[in-house]
Amino acid sequence: MSSDETPNVPTPRNSREAVREKAQRVHAQQSRARIMRRIIIGTVAVVAVGAIGTAVTLAVSAQVTKPQLAPSGMDGDGVVVSEISASAASEDGVAAPSAESSEADAPAEPTPAPTATEKVDIHIYVDYLSADAGEFERSNARQLTNWITEGAVTVTYHPVALLTASSNGTKYSLRSAAAAACVATHSPAQFYAFNHDLLDDQPKLNSDGLSDIELADLAGAVGVDNTKAVRSCIENGDFVTWAKDATTRALDGPLAGSDDLVLASAPMIVANGEAYVGALDDPAEFSQFVLTVASDAYYKANETPTPTPTPTPAP
Repeated sequence: MSSDETPNVPTPRNSREAVREKAQRVHAQQSRARIMRRIIIGTVAVVAVGAIGTAVTLAVSAQVTKPQLAPSGMDGDGVVVSEISASAASEDGVAAPSAESSEADAPAEPTPAPTATEKVDIHIYVDYLSADAGEFERSNARQLTNWITEGAVTVTYHPVALLTASSNGTKYSLRSAAAAACVATHSPAQFYAFNHDLLDDQPKLNSDGLSDIELADLAGAVGVDNTKAVRSCIENGDFVTWAKDATTRALDGPLAGSDDLVLASAPMIVANGEAYVGALDDPAEFSQFVLTVASDAYYKANETPTPTPTPTPAP
């Protein structure tokens, strides 16, 4: 029996078109999603690059605008010691060593002061981690103090950093030289005492050395005038860059008070332009060297030039 009703079944043609339309809609959605992802990724990348660029710019700007601090009261990157207060000398045990000091630390008999028309100009380049620098200071501190007090010499200490890599990465040589510059700037009267303590009781080579806090504590122990300024200067490393540059200048030469000498070791002692090459632990030998230098300066200053003979006129 036939029926006039048409079955609700799509024809093959209609089915293919429906599938095609659905595929087109899915493809369009996927395309829009890809485009959105690319836009988001691009935006994030631009923001990230911008942030990095801003950070680098700020860092560079801060580095450029940060002032390079330099210590005051320096003469050729050195601290001139032309006089020593009695309190500073006695507190450090320089003029009158304590009972704990060995007999080898000072000459058995008083060493005469150099005699010359002018003071002998002595420059001492010290690395506060150098055992030799400590040995020289302990052996010669008393007679140097006597000579300075008597007005026979002017001593200039030059803090340098040759052993920066010999303190387990703490850069003690560099930091201690900068600390000495802090004391020289903010409390110059106590520089000699601070310098002596750094050399007299110094840390061992290849040890960590003193921390910045301990260096500041040591400065306070010698009685610096402006404790807060000295501590801030040391703990903030105000003069670390200066210490590095001063060492480079000494290595390039010429050293202060000389014509052609360059820094070759620490300590390096130069008197009236002549380098001392004797024993660092023999105060008598060093005294003889200074006396010889003073004598040479005296004779040069008083040398009478040979008169030029006057020609006799011919008859």
